Amino acid sequence: MPDISFRSTVGADRLRFAEQPRTAVRFPGTGGRESTSHSDRTHLPDRVVPGEEYHDVTVAYRLATRLTGRPEGGRSDADGTDA
Repeated sequence: MPDISFRSTVGADRLRFAEQPRTAVRFPGTGGRESTSHSDRTHLPDRVVPGEEYHDVTVAYRLATRLTGRPEGGRSDADGTDA
């Protein structure tokens, strides 16, 4: 079960990119974690073509992360007791 989970869905009647988009997903911070992100696209290819127009576009995006290591500061669990 993730510590953080995010879902979003966006849509557009028409969409055109002036240039190839540059995207990145980062999970900054310290400590070990397991993270995943994924998008499901309707009427939009994985690599878009600049200048081409796409119609009736939907993108559903999911992101989840969970901490895998011991919390920082020597805490042993969620109630804040020291290890």
